[in-house]
Amino acid sequence: MKHLLLTSLRAVFASATLLATATSAHAQGAKGDVQAGQKKAEMCIGCHGIAGYQNSFPEIHKVPKISGQSGAYILASLNAYKKGERKHPSMRGIAGSLSDQDMADLGAFYESHASVAAPETIKAPSAAVAALLDKGACLSCHGANLSKPIDPTYPKIGGQHADYLFVALKAYTVEGNAVVGRSNGIMGGIAKQFTPAEMRQLAKYIASVPGELKTVPQSRFR
Repeated sequence: MKHLLLTSLRAVFASATLLATATSAHAQGAKGDVQAGQKKAEMCIGCHGIAGYQNSFPEIHKVPKISGQSGAYILASLNAYKKGERKHPSMRGIAGSLSDQDMADLGAFYESHASVAAPETIKAPSAAVAALLDKGACLSCHGANLSKPIDPTYPKIGGQHADYLFVALKAYTVEGNAVVGRSNGIMGGIAKQFTPAEMRQLAKYIASVPGELKTVPQSRFR
């Protein structure tokens, strides 16, 4: 059984590497401009520029911290909303109005907020959480400190809001729903291994890890 699991994980990582390479090539097609992104971020700051702001869809949770995130990841995630691979009515509406250049500019703007690098090592999790991290091979993709992913189109997750992480993980397990869910074969396979209680455990630990993500309040909301 253990041999089968290891074989399956190797196949997942091989697929992840191929997908990362293809997505990176696409992401590099448009070079982002920080100043242009700052102007285009007017549509983003109403949610992502307010510390602690909560979204009520599909359940109440804090909107993710995106300042300090990789620009390539922001571009990739916006494209996923635009294509309907991530189902969220308001985000799909916003992403649908953006060109690849717009997305690259927004990514460059939010990546420019990075300041202090995350520590190279993180606090040791409990034995139960360590087992969950190992089961999901989380560190293999998101980095040993959860802030240095193997590819910039993967997210930094260290220090992200726990309730957002939980909702995101659950979304990867949803199938056949027209308005909720995320279509990603790799993350779907990983997330479906966990119960909701285990997802909450993982999310709580990852949120407690010092990371590079933050919310930068815009002037009108300070």
